[in-house]
This record gives sequence, C-alpha cells and structure tokens, in this order.
Amino acid sequence: MTQTNTNCKIIVITSGKGGVGKTTTTANIGAGLAMKGYKVALIDTDTGLRNLDLLLGLENRIMYDLVDVTSGKIPYKKALVRHKKYETLFLLPTSQTKDKLAVSPEQVVTLCAEMSVDFDFILIDCPAGIEQGFKTAVAAADIALVVTMPEISAVRDADKIIGELNRADKENILLIVNRIRPDMVAKGEMLDLDDINDILAIKCIGQIPDDEMVVSSTNRGEPVIANTKSQAGIAYQNITRRLCGEDVPFMTFRTKESFFDRLKKIILIKESIILCLRL
Repeated sequence: MTQTNTNCKIIVITSGKGGVGKTTTTANIGAGLAMKGYKVALIDTDTGLRNLDLLLGLENRIMYDLVDVTSGKIPYKKALVRHKKYETLFLLPTSQTKDKLAVSPEQVVTLCAEMSVDFDFILIDCPAGIEQGFKTAVAAADIALVVTMPEISAVRDADKIIGELNRADKENILLIVNRIRPDMVAKGEMLDLDDINDILAIKCIGQIPDDEMVVSSTNRGEPVIANTKSQAGIAYQNITRRLCGEDVPFMTFRTKESFFDRLKKIILIKESIILCLRL
C-alpha cells in the first residue's frame, strides 16, 4: 500500500479554453512556492502538447516522461528534472508523442500518493477543456485553480469547467483572472471582477494584469514571479502567499492615461496655479 503525506497539497491548474495563461500560471506559482522554501513538483499532464518545460527553460534536460513513469518503465524520481535556479522545484514532463489516453486517472492518483511523501506541493498542469485529459488531471487534486480572462467567451468556458469539477466532487475551487487590462475594464470593454463573480460565483484568489514582461520572461524560460518590477510578477507572488494561508490584499491596477487625459490634467494644474497666484 502506498504511503501518503496528508500535509502535501495537490493542486490542479485548469481552464476552459487554451491561451488564457494556465501553464504560465502553473510555472509561476511553482517557482513562487519554491522561492518560499517549499519542495514542489510540477506534473505536466497535457500529453501530446507539453509546454511547461519550455516555460521553465528545461526542454533540453528531459530524458523520461510521465508515460514512462505510469507505464512502470521507470520510477518517478528518475524522470524528475530539477530547475536550474530553484533547487526545490522539480518538473515531471509528459510525452510529446503519445495521446491523452496514455495515462489514466487511477494512475495519476497512485503517482501523486507516492510523490506526496517527498513534496510539500504537487501542481498539475491540466489540458484545456473537458475531455479525457481533464478527467485524468483532476483526479488526485485537493484544490482546483481555474484560470480565465475577463472576456465573456473565456468566462463561459470557465463556468463549464467549474461544473465539471463539481461533478468530480471537487469542493475547493478557486479562481484566477488573468490578463486584465484596466483601461479596457474602465471603458466597459472587458468584464470587471464583479461581473465575473456574478457569473462564476467562486472565490477569486488572484487577479493578474496584462504585462509585456510575462512574454519576455516566457521566451527566456524564466518565470516572471522573480521580477519585482513586473506587476504580473507581484500578482503571482500574492497568489502564492494566499495559497500558503497569508491574508494579502488585492492589487489596485492603474489605468493607462491617454494623451488627452494627460493634457486635461496639465491644464487643470495650470489653472489651479493661476488661481492660487491670483489669491
């Protein structure tokens, strides 16, 4: 019988559609937890479409994968790839050539139970959507993080995912809203958090602004969470702290001022100065 560490948190990161930042979120939360001293394993279950290794800069260090482990070919420790910068962060990549039916939900549950003895956190990067890969990824999870964007189509797909998680008897479901553009929210061109809460009705654990530094960090294979100049990096740090039980206030995002907004402000300041001089 496999021994299980009940203190290990198993978290699945999922989304209703691709392209909302699910894998980026997995990489950054994993790095954030490792920065806090926790021993963290990231499991990529997006078989056939793996990307987590690229975001961590580990694509050239992979020798074995998830399918090799679950098929019994090798023990899981032999497939783990240690991160170059964070010594307590490990990746278990999946296969690029097999399909999502190559790993079963039961195999993931058994694997996570075995790995939980050695890790404080196990983060599972789930394939987008609600097909078999989703069922496999969520099977072992204690906590589900649903990543969406403030667009009606993304929120609608997130709502479907939440329904599937409920059907899978997952009770601890948390929301992350990614790629927020405050200027568009202010104009009513993007949904605000109240709109999203009205639709999804689950607790939000993080709001991440749209940030060009995420793209540049991703291209270098470095999680943006380590960049203290990045608003997205700070937002990921805050999410990590909340997952560890800290009470962290949400960030307030400033909207970008247009040229005319700035001009109007300058005119008002000048008028105030003139008025003061007259007095």
